[in-house]
Amino acid sequence: MFTCKGTEMVFRHRISLSFLILSNLIVLADSCDSRCLANSIIAKKLISAPHSDNCSVDVNITSMQYETMTFDTKNMQMSSRVKVNMKWNDPGLAWNTNTSNATAIVLPVDKIWTPSLILDNAIDITVQPYKSDVLVLRNGNVDHAVILFVSVSCEINLFTYPFVFGDCPVAINGWNQGSCGFILSYPDNITMSGSEQSGEWLTENAKITHDSVIQNRTYLSVTLSINPFSAVVTLILPSALIMLADLVSFALPVQGGERNNLKVTLVLSFTMFLVILNDHLSSGASCSPLLHYHFCFCLVSLVLSMVTSIVLTRLTSDDSILPCKCSKIIKTQNANLGQYEADAGLIATKTSTVQASEVASLQKIVNFLENMDQKEQVANSNVGFVDRLDKICFCFFLFLDIIYIIIVVIVTKTDICKPKPLVIFDKEDYTSHKEDYNYNNYYWIVGYPEYFNNTVHGNDY
Repeated sequence: MFTCKGTEMVFRHRISLSFLILSNLIVLADSCDSRCLANSIIAKKLISAPHSDNCSVDVNITSMQYETMTFDTKNMQMSSRVKVNMKWNDPGLAWNTNTSNATAIVLPVDKIWTPSLILDNAIDITVQPYKSDVLVLRNGNVDHAVILFVSVSCEINLFTYPFVFGDCPVAINGWNQGSCGFILSYPDNITMSGSEQSGEWLTENAKITHDSVIQNRTYLSVTLSINPFSAVVTLILPSALIMLADLVSFALPVQGGERNNLKVTLVLSFTMFLVILNDHLSSGASCSPLLHYHFCFCLVSLVLSMVTSIVLTRLTSDDSILPCKCSKIIKTQNANLGQYEADAGLIATKTSTVQASEVASLQKIVNFLENMDQKEQVANSNVGFVDRLDKICFCFFLFLDIIYIIIVVIVTKTDICKPKPLVIFDKEDYTSHKEDYNYNNYYWIVGYPEYFNNTVHGNDY
């Protein structure tokens, strides 16, 4: 009797021990470390976007760092570097404590779905993950960062160059059509990183701006300005000094050609600055920079001043500006010489004595002196006339420069040139396909084989 009871107790004890060992084995089999958990999630191939009841994924941009790398003034293109830190929830990546005790795991960035940011106005874009891995928490929250190298076209008014400031948009958005896609939540402040100056351009500010035409469209508005010191020293100041030197050159005498040499040098020097301006600034925009018109006026004024000086130099030695026409002085001189020769021949034929010969010689000397005196009188008369014309020309160019300065000041103070607004978003992408997404109160997502019930999005279009 006692033996049977003892055997039964031993049997029951063994059965309990077996159940305990089996339960521990089951727990150990279900438990998984971080690497095991990561491999099991990678094996699911969750590379498609998480699907929610409202056909959208909320992506929170926790922070943005902006840096202007280069700005091409001639082509009006800006290159930027933007770092975007994002967080979102993917229920397919979540796990419970029964699966693993790990609170977070690290997954390769190319093994799960990550949001693809869209830049509507980008000319060139390169997207690089900030790190090759992403951090995934137990509840399915994902922390990820990307770096965007973006080139965009800007429409900044350069009419008052180099005293210019304006905004350049960088339209960073998520993909969506109506109510489907992923919705971005932007931070309140944008962090400026790197140097604030890119060449002659300064980055004043960067902020998130909502588009006033298309709903749910936002862009990064970058405020830029130009440091005018470089342009003033290399373009505006030399042009002003050359124009001043042209006015001062009227103090040089017209005779001799020294003034003409100086004016030709000024024209050639100014042409060099004009080439520099054309290589630096674009002239094909809707509002061409006023500096182009300034250089055009200066070049025309310098050429006119040079031509005027050459004409005045010609008038000092002749009473005609035409080189092919004989002047009155030359004609008179030739006529007098012919008359003297005729008189001398007549005297020689009539008288052959020594006294007649002396008289003829004296007559020639007297006539030669009279001719020299007449020529000097004509030259003095031309010089006086040219001096009066020179003073008139100086007053004319001085008055022209003063009027030009007044006009430039008035034009720069008046907002007479406004560029056309830059179109950032294409309305057809958000309005033309309304019928394609609204059919029997269902929405069809391109690239996904599921239908989503339209319950709360009746007014999205």
